Amino acid sequence: MKHTAFSSALVALAAALPAACSDDKSDADYKSEVVVAMHDSIGDDLADLVQAARDLQAAAPSHAWNTTTDAAAITAMRDAWRRTRVAYEHVEGATAPLFGSLDITLDARYDDYLAKLGDNGDHALFDATGVTGMHGIERILYAPDIRAEVVTFERTLPGYEPAAFPATDDDALSFKNVLVGKLIEDTVSLHDQWKPAAIDIGAAFQGLVGLMNEQKEKVNLAATGEEESRYANITLFDLRNNLEGTRRVYEMFRPWIQSHGSGKASDDAIQAKFTALATLYDAHPGDALPPVPETWSSDKPSDADLATPFGTLWQTVHENVDPAKDGSIVSEMNQIATLLGFKQFIEDQ
Repeated sequence: MKHTAFSSALVALAAALPAACSDDKSDADYKSEVVVAMHDSIGDDLADLVQAARDLQAAAPSHAWNTTTDAAAITAMRDAWRRTRVAYEHVEGATAPLFGSLDITLDARYDDYLAKLGDNGDHALFDATGVTGMHGIERILYAPDIRAEVVTFERTLPGYEPAAFPATDDDALSFKNVLVGKLIEDTVSLHDQWKPAAIDIGAAFQGLVGLMNEQKEKVNLAATGEEESRYANITLFDLRNNLEGTRRVYEMFRPWIQSHGSGKASDDAIQAKFTALATLYDAHPGDALPPVPETWSSDKPSDADLATPFGTLWQTVHENVDPAKDGSIVSEMNQIATLLGFKQFIEDQ
């Protein structure tokens, strides 16, 4: 993650706020500026997404994979795959509400696919039908290293097929050209459709709020092996990138928010919570969440479990994003949505 570059961008944007707020601009002017800024910033991330997918394909062997002789290629593929996650987690909040079908094909989880496929499942792991996208590829790339609790969960799913490396040259070629080829096709489609005319900033802002709300879901699911990037075991990595992407896009709205004096209190609260979450995530080394206590329950965690590193993180995330809690990021962003004339995010029950 580019903490230095991102921090510098925030400083520059913050320095521009007073001048922006003093300008005699209409809401329409601010909307236009947000559309342009969002198009350019997210366009850069989408270009990175396409490049990472292409790099993954270039690194993929054309023969059956061997953990020893293909170690360098496997490392290169995993590195490229992680870069797809960085780019997509940065843009997901803004793009998913506008391009829902692509969000599904790019980012759906294994259990989401199996729920639609039914008992037949998808036993051809390396083609472009059934389970595809970043997590379908992740499941293959990390097949030898998948955590036991993830396997235990997935074995209960109708249509389950164990994860595996390509065992034949044909499988390897299919993975490289067909499955990863579809990922490239979908990322290029998302990149090419990201035009100013397609950007609904109200829907995008609501998507940002929803993405922050999902922070607590991602922590909840990690306790049972059901989280998003479960095979690579990088839930904390995803959380950091979701937060960074949300902060980056939210900054584009701040001059407009600051032009309404009534939005300052909510903006201040949001900035404080963003910083609190970033500090929380950075306090934990590595890309995985802290170990989950064996007695953990997300419904009624015990005091002892809440006192563990995982429990402390879980509780802090929930308090910072809970839509029903005054002062939370989601609550305050919903207040900003109303101020700017957008629909509020409503959590699915």
